[in-house]
Amino acid sequence: MASTAADFPTAEASEAELMIGGMTCASCAARVEKKLNRMDGVTATVNYATEKARVTIGEGLELGDLVATVEKTGYTARPVARPERRAPTPSEATAPPAAALPSPAPPAAVPAPYAGGSRRTDPATPLDATPAAGPGPDPRSADRDAGAEQDAAIGALRRRLAVSAVPALPVVLLAMVPALQFDSWQWLSLVLAAPVVVWGGLPFHRAAWTNLRHGAATMDTLVSLGTLAAFGWSLWALFFGDAGMPGMRHGFDLTVARADAGSTIYLEVAAGVVTFILLGRYLEARAKRRSGAALRALMGLGAKDVAVLRGGREVRVPASTLVVGDRFVVRPGEKIATDGTVVEGSSAVDASMLTGESVPAEVTTGDTVTGATLNAGGRLVVEATRIGADTQLARMAELVEDAQNGKASAQRLANRISAVFVPIVIALALATLGFWLGNGAGLTAAFTAAV
Repeated sequence: MASTAADFPTAEASEAELMIGGMTCASCAARVEKKLNRMDGVTATVNYATEKARVTIGEGLELGDLVATVEKTGYTARPVARPERRAPTPSEATAPPAAALPSPAPPAAVPAPYAGGSRRTDPATPLDATPAAGPGPDPRSADRDAGAEQDAAIGALRRRLAVSAVPALPVVLLAMVPALQFDSWQWLSLVLAAPVVVWGGLPFHRAAWTNLRHGAATMDTLVSLGTLAAFGWSLWALFFGDAGMPGMRHGFDLTVARADAGSTIYLEVAAGVVTFILLGRYLEARAKRRSGAALRALMGLGAKDVAVLRGGREVRVPASTLVVGDRFVVRPGEKIATDGTVVEGSSAVDASMLTGESVPAEVTTGDTVTGATLNAGGRLVVEATRIGADTQLARMAELVEDAQNGKASAQRLANRISAVFVPIVIALALATLGFWLGNGAGLTAAFTAAV
């Protein structure tokens, strides 16, 4: 589906992040990176492991232009919502703290979402669970959605691998163990290998066709060409050669010897390659899923909601709606919602998630506290000083993500090699075919050598 520049807002910041879909190997990432860097005023780094592109863009450039460029390359892209960093406005800086603001009339009863819940409060300070309109959806929900998409993709890949491995195993065994071969065993191998090559290898064939339409070649091109060539040659040998004759045997030797190409089949190669590549893709996808688990766990350490003081009353709101200057209550056992300064009370705060120190640190009025740390002692009233992407937890998560998106020099070298590896392999195969044909070896022997 093509996207237009009007679908996305003008990029105001100097950096943007795109989630790239459809990449199947490092050469795909190299292609996307090359196309983005060809745009005026754009510097991009695409990481295959995280499937993200970190792009530095010029003022006034549309995010839709970046998305359209990626889609023209044959992949999908969508902007990643990055948390905003903003300093308090002059009105916020001069405004009195939230605790000094007048409060609306108290509600008649506690709303249903908190009624009967496990959270207990002082009757003198009832909680209003109906917050004001927030700034937007919680960024954590986008992470959960992305994680669910990854889980679904891994599940589909696991099913494809399992269905392909079951018929591929006997095909490989029949070809590699001559003692297992019986009359017309080759036809059973054909019946078992066909769904593996066609259905099991469908993702590779589809990706190869997409790359071909865009004038590119990736590892999917090699897998698709190799398996289809081996399967097609086997079909020719079975139906038009001598391989389909009853009593045909397929020997297994560790040495190379010239044989009649018309009596040789490569069904085990086609089925085995598809199955092993699927296994590699599945293990790779699972490893990528686990690599992001640390970042998701880090972001999940923060508090989900917070009791904000409004005119002496506690109003429970989502933690994402806090603004600088808000004063909120932290009871024993609760997490501190955001970075701030203690304005009332004293307690011990467990900051082991930040410092690794197992002994809680004593804090009192005037001390600074960090969001996501645990209040292990008394009641605290904290005034928010940093919110959103400015908090220490968000900066830690950003450092982890930057480390994942970064590329070592060895990885950059591997990407450059992968960009030319596939064309070189295809060129060598064509050169081999031409050499054998030129030396009068015949089409059958030349094609066999090329495959």
